[in-house]
Amino acid sequence: MSEKLVIRSFQAIVVTDGERILGLGDLGAYGIGIPVGKLALYVALAGIHPDWCLPVLIDVGTDNKELLNDIFYTGLRRNRVRGPEYDRLIENFMKACTKRFGQDTLIQFEDFGNANAYRLLDRYKNEYCMFNDDIQGTAAVVVAGLLATTRITKKRLGQQKIVFLGAGGAATGVAEMCVRQMVDEGLSEQEACANIYMVDIDGLITNTRKATLSDRHLKFAKDLPDTKSLLEVVKTVRPNALIGASTVTGAFTDEIIKEMSSINQRPIIFALSNPTSKAECTAEAAYRESNGTVLFASGSPFENVEMDGKLFKPGQGNNAYIFPGVALGCILFGAKHIPDKVFLLAARIVAESVTEKSLYTYSRLYPRIKDIRELSVKIAIKVGEYLYDKNLAMLHPRPGDMEMFIRQKIYHPDYENLINNTYDWPQKDMRAGFAPGIPVLHRTSMDEE
Repeated sequence: MSEKLVIRSFQAIVVTDGERILGLGDLGAYGIGIPVGKLALYVALAGIHPDWCLPVLIDVGTDNKELLNDIFYTGLRRNRVRGPEYDRLIENFMKACTKRFGQDTLIQFEDFGNANAYRLLDRYKNEYCMFNDDIQGTAAVVVAGLLATTRITKKRLGQQKIVFLGAGGAATGVAEMCVRQMVDEGLSEQEACANIYMVDIDGLITNTRKATLSDRHLKFAKDLPDTKSLLEVVKTVRPNALIGASTVTGAFTDEIIKEMSSINQRPIIFALSNPTSKAECTAEAAYRESNGTVLFASGSPFENVEMDGKLFKPGQGNNAYIFPGVALGCILFGAKHIPDKVFLLAARIVAESVTEKSLYTYSRLYPRIKDIRELSVKIAIKVGEYLYDKNLAMLHPRPGDMEMFIRQKIYHPDYENLINNTYDWPQKDMRAGFAPGIPVLHRTSMDEE
């Protein structure tokens, strides 16, 4: 008897080519764990149905010599394909996904190398329902932390000067989203860019380096003396915030932290580099050298810090606060494409969701991890409202009650009627979160033990 091939209708794809796995570098075909993990967070943190999710690795080889020389390496055994051949493959992938699963299929790009990440985002973001989490998700979560600090400093983002240590894709993405927020607050783009200072491996980005700067960096160039000293930059600029995205361990020295504290009543220091071993400073050093006045966040988790009888709980700027909720809204309402403004709206929701106790008692700048699922619903509501207002939603008619519609679609892994290893499989279960035909286990008193 022949079996009929069943092809699922996937609605969310996370794709990588494995070139820039966080903290590990080029993993080639072994990068498949990243899309799998991200989609697991879709399910756990936003209630996106697992049957909608498809992880993809595009194997174009690897430049990792250790893998190429490993007889057990399972990927394509050649150096990475680049140039027009690579671009044709990505183009065909995007066309194939939307042809097979629909134009509103969400495609998240993850851990592409710097040479491709921004370029592919610019190429496809206005044509497909896609985003790059490393650029847009990171930018949104950092801006969320900065917006949370404004509740304490009572200064809008547009009233502050920010120094970035690191000027790669992630740092540039954060800087550009800061500019969008400042423009929304009333500044011109030129005025907003004037508030942003960037320091890369060659030092402060200045106008004397115009010939070697990309367009993205050129707008942040300053008429200041060239210097490679971060301490000198801090003394000259007198910034309100210092953001690290350099992967240079200990770059925020005790002297720099003290200088930031002498300039600001509540200095803002974000040591965002991953993993923890590459952080620009530790949470303990930031609190100690600032006498507990610092508004600190990190890219990796740090232990709580107790000092002078006060407990500090450093916040972790994790993209998980942003991308699951954005994905949920875009999937449910069928986004034609995903404007950058969506991520700024998500950042504002995250900042607003930090409780007074977290903010003022523990100096924690992000919501609790256990609250992310509800946070994702709030973000999805805001995303849906924006998509309909801008005529970018493909689901019609517009739901009358946006929140109820979302909650009816959220996936919940219920386990019911588990008695003596026998299961009651209902013929139909149309409850929220389950597609027709998906069996449900019914709960019994055994679960309460």
